[in-house]
Amino acid sequence: MNKVLESFGLTTRDSLAGAEEMNVGRVVIVHGDSADVMWLGDDGLEVTSRCGLESGLNMVPVAGDWVGVRDGRVARVLARRSELRRPHPNGRDVQVLAANVDLVLIVVPVDLGLNSRLLERLSIIARESGARPLVIVTKIDRASDPTSLQEQIESDDAGVEVVLTSSVTGEGIEELRDYLPLGVTAVMLGASGAGKTSLLNALEGTDELTKDVGRDGEGRHATTTRKLYRLSSGGVLLDIPGIRLLEVMVDEEGLRQMFEDIEELALKCRFRNCHHRGDDGCAVELAVASGALSARRLETWREMQSEIENHDRLRDPATVRAQRKPSRTPPKGS
Repeated sequence: MNKVLESFGLTTRDSLAGAEEMNVGRVVIVHGDSADVMWLGDDGLEVTSRCGLESGLNMVPVAGDWVGVRDGRVARVLARRSELRRPHPNGRDVQVLAANVDLVLIVVPVDLGLNSRLLERLSIIARESGARPLVIVTKIDRASDPTSLQEQIESDDAGVEVVLTSSVTGEGIEELRDYLPLGVTAVMLGASGAGKTSLLNALEGTDELTKDVGRDGEGRHATTTRKLYRLSSGGVLLDIPGIRLLEVMVDEEGLRQMFEDIEELALKCRFRNCHHRGDDGCAVELAVASGALSARRLETWREMQSEIENHDRLRDPATVRAQRKPSRTPPKGS
């Protein structure tokens, strides 16, 4: 395997079919009709440049995509082995955030308290993509008992791995590096202010990404573009801006995987089509009443189930036409 492409994150799981007689590269940032791409030049050396997109491109590229570059332009987006997705803000389409990701770092700041619903949504995004989710608790130097937060996260999402970190003291940073060896592409997800940029700085031992803003505008604290960083540990890390849209794209299978405890309880419900909303003989609601299942967790399940149903309705052409059809105002005097 080519060492330069390997440093971009290329693995044996990635297919370069379709890039014959082209230069292979990886997308760093997309700018509408162009993209910043790291690619392998004819001389075998690394090239990083702004590449236009050829007309008739087979799909719109995103950060993390492997592409074929021809005459300095992206000519082909290669097959993706994974897609990190969420609903598009228009409420109808799906937005791909990143491609070819192995590890999803869900960043949770200890000082803002645990937003369990957001955590569950981000966890579903990770599992839906086929990547491995890893919860990173940041800013633990500000908490007297950060392990209690870890226990709560593990209780809410059984099986998820958690790493406690501090960009100030360095605690947990080496442990995190162990998750990011050569051949691993990771992505950070978390709300704005979760400490993602500071975490990246701690991993690389730099403060360049959070230095004060100068008169020329350089050194802004907040991350405003998607960037792909090659880490000293060998892996690559994709930094995505804070997610403002909490709803995530899930399907029934993803919901079952995330809420296996509710699925098991549902097998004991009196009726097979129990909706767990006041139905007679509902074992799930009985578990909430007995304290075996948290009411908040059931409410989150209900919200996500409603999101799936709403998304399915929006994708139905008849429903969309009905919603767009203007109401008819009866004539005056009728």
